[in-house]
Amino acid sequence: MMLTVNGATIAADAIARETALHADATDPEAAARRTLAIRELILQRAGALGLPENGLPRERVTFAGREQEDELIGQVLEREVTTPKPSVVECRRYYETHPERFTSGDIVEARHILFAILPGTPVMALRAHAERVLAEIRAAPEDFAARARELSNCPSGQHGGNLGQFGRGQMVPEFDQAVFGTAALGVLPTLAATRYGFHIVAVERRIPGQRLPFEAAADRVALYLAERVEERALKQYVEVLAGGADIAGADLDGAASPLVQ
Repeated sequence: MMLTVNGATIAADAIARETALHADATDPEAAARRTLAIRELILQRAGALGLPENGLPRERVTFAGREQEDELIGQVLEREVTTPKPSVVECRRYYETHPERFTSGDIVEARHILFAILPGTPVMALRAHAERVLAEIRAAPEDFAARARELSNCPSGQHGGNLGQFGRGQMVPEFDQAVFGTAALGVLPTLAATRYGFHIVAVERRIPGQRLPFEAAADRVALYLAERVEERALKQYVEVLAGGADIAGADLDGAASPLVQ
């Protein structure tokens, strides 16, 4: 299906490239189409505002790369999307109600099985395969090490998937969130999707850290809350743009941000 935004067609090869960036989505191509449609909407808005070089309309602008597009998108959002900063009271309230987010020194000991996404890999089929293996291992967790040696695309597979002990920030963010975003032990119930592929993860041990005082965590809390406010504001802004646009080949319902990936 062709993807068009107000008559502008987005090429199939651009959709294919974008799809590879959304491997962790339930439907990578649908996520890619949403992202590209949103980006095109904002670039067209940039043209209407006269922001491209020499004030050219969008249809007369060809970008050398994604960085140029991102710069222009940033200019539009800076001009048209207002995001208020969270107050100290709001930050302290969030800190008090989410103590698990503000501890330092947490350590886990874990294993994983990686189903790697390689060039040409059929992502949905790979995910389905990983889901089937996850169900089998959750039914027989004692087989984890053997299945890791059999299936994992990570060198750790030869050691039963053993990753040893690691703390927050030592793994890629997606893996970090999967492991430290829960207190569960054993084989985690869902796959961890990262830029490398799909992981089955078993947490064997947790060593809790100590809670940071509010003064040490305040900047982190403020940044997190500001990002949440920004996400809501971006979603509303995109809804307004989409409401007045003619879009075919993409479903923008629930689209959270034009800056995805």
